[in-house]
Amino acid sequence: MPTTNLYLLSTMPSSECRKIVVHTPGGHDRLKLESHPMPSPAPHEVRVDVAAIGVNFADTIVRMGLYESAKEYVGWPITPGFEVSGVVGAVGDGVDDLAVGDEVFAVTRFGGYASHVVVDRKYVYRKPRHLSHEQAAALPAVYMTGWYALCELAHPRRGQKLLVHSAAGGVGGQLVQIGKILGCEVVGVVGSSHKVASVRENGADHVIDKSRENLWVTAERVAPEGYDVVADANGVSTLRESYGHLRRAGKLVVYGFHSMMPKSGGRPNWPKLAIDFLRTPRFSPLAMTNDSKSVMAFNLSYLFDRLDLLTEAMTQLSTWLAEGKLHAPPVKTYPFADVARAHADLESGQTIGKLVLLP
Repeated sequence: MPTTNLYLLSTMPSSECRKIVVHTPGGHDRLKLESHPMPSPAPHEVRVDVAAIGVNFADTIVRMGLYESAKEYVGWPITPGFEVSGVVGAVGDGVDDLAVGDEVFAVTRFGGYASHVVVDRKYVYRKPRHLSHEQAAALPAVYMTGWYALCELAHPRRGQKLLVHSAAGGVGGQLVQIGKILGCEVVGVVGSSHKVASVRENGADHVIDKSRENLWVTAERVAPEGYDVVADANGVSTLRESYGHLRRAGKLVVYGFHSMMPKSGGRPNWPKLAIDFLRTPRFSPLAMTNDSKSVMAFNLSYLFDRLDLLTEAMTQLSTWLAEGKLHAPPVKTYPFADVARAHADLESGQTIGKLVLLP
């Protein structure tokens, strides 16, 4: 399809769908805004006319060509995006519980960076009235990651110590909140002083600011016997020490490798990637058995068809939101035309909460 100038959004007729398409892997310049025919829902599908789109770190890795499930399920070209919020624009046959105009949010396995998205009814949820579309689009991926890490994998007991790396990010903020709901003593780690307040607002009992203090010296002072759970998306920069700072029966939950990715430029540093790959710890089952520690890991994009987990998580989300125990992350919005800037800002590691595109 023809590429459209990124700043001519208002000239597009409403009969067309606008989407961000990546035809080949690379930097921010690979993000192309294109016009496509308006999609129509098949039976049991819903077309969401999108008001807001969540931006996740995984989207930047998709763009770079390093996200394995994107290559496995879609290939090239690809439209990134896992979550949207908006209104029902059309429904397919068999959908009788949603009507045109209903406010909803939805989860997708890629394809979310679009003005109109067609999704199976099973992945569409009514938007809570007290949430804006921006907040609703910011929640699903980060909440599901936090919920799965703690409620499905780690199962921390009340009073146990939880260490959360990157605690001011979208996922980190949910991990801190869910950890507190579950009764944990939560220690949040941040890399910049301007992030400390956000982590405290989410309820963390302790915040370690790596820009001002030694991470592991402070972590040991807070938990001399070690941590019951450590949530780590950094990868090689912290994995070994995260495992080493578990107490007996502790669990390391891994859900990303951010420190392997570039903070500027938008393109993979292949020599660094190779070195970091070689430096990444390989945890031996023999050693873990002797240490009585566990390492758990996951990628949500491979769990898209686990509707049992999704239903349970979303039911719990609705309950916690209604009870006021959990809130949406702080949101920074970007016009659709500024998708490259959103990716660059997210990769910099300086953002707080969640970034959201407005198509």
